[in-house]
Amino acid sequence: MKQSTIKSRLAHLDVTENHAVLTTVLAQLAKQNYQAQFSAEQIQTWCEQFQLSPVDLALTCLPIAACYATPPVSNFYVGAVAIGKSGKFYFGANIEFAQDAIQQSVHAEQSAISHALVAGEEGITDMVVNYTPCGHCRQFMNELNTAHTLKIHLPHSQNNLLHSYLPDSFGPKDLNISNVLFDKQHLQFSSHNDPLVQAAITAASRSYAPYSQAVSGVALQVGEHIITGQYAENAAFNPSFLPLQSALNYRRMQGLEEIAISRIVLAEKQAILSHRAITEDLAKHTFNLPVEYISL
Repeated sequence: MKQSTIKSRLAHLDVTENHAVLTTVLAQLAKQNYQAQFSAEQIQTWCEQFQLSPVDLALTCLPIAACYATPPVSNFYVGAVAIGKSGKFYFGANIEFAQDAIQQSVHAEQSAISHALVAGEEGITDMVVNYTPCGHCRQFMNELNTAHTLKIHLPHSQNNLLHSYLPDSFGPKDLNISNVLFDKQHLQFSSHNDPLVQAAITAASRSYAPYSQAVSGVALQVGEHIITGQYAENAAFNPSFLPLQSALNYRRMQGLEEIAISRIVLAEKQAILSHRAITEDLAKHTFNLPVEYISL
């Protein structure tokens, strides 16, 4: 069954509750072509206009964020809002892929965090989500440079430290990693004259792979737009976030889901593991496209 689009879900969103806030946010989303992030200045304006804290505003926005989900397997819509150190809001939502392994799925918290990471944010102060984070997402958030101060906010419970959900946690410190997710990565690779290939190389240089060293980045040609995504590894391995998922997530959050992808480039450093096969599988099943592979 064909999934409805983000725009159609937003158009049919019930705004009876919190009508003034939701209609104002929806109008701004339409104005910015459904790019699902908002500047710190915009957030401050709305907080003053509606007499809300940033967290309360984010909680109110969760039904909008959930409209960005694509869950053909579960039909379960999860929305998240990551609040950056900058004060910006970054929406996130779960994404599932029919005809492929469930391990290819994107969780809403991963979506919001990757959205912020690709956008150049320096860290996340708060994660606001409409359902309690699963263990996978708790572990993923434990990799952040703000993990010890990160607050989780749910509709029924606010101001909970991440580590209250993840007691006696295992993370980067246990593997002697000090430069963690959202810290600047210091990688450099040779340049390329093809803009899409260069974009993938640049994404790889920003990726985070302290455990395997398999740094990798993906670039998508989406109409006239180039969209990138970068690998984000995890101390527990399984919650690691693949570069194609990162790029596809950013494409959705940029409001470009209805524009076709014409090329996919994966740039990857040779290491003990590779993301090539799993990336090619998803690209084939979902878009019937080959992956152009660049070895770094």
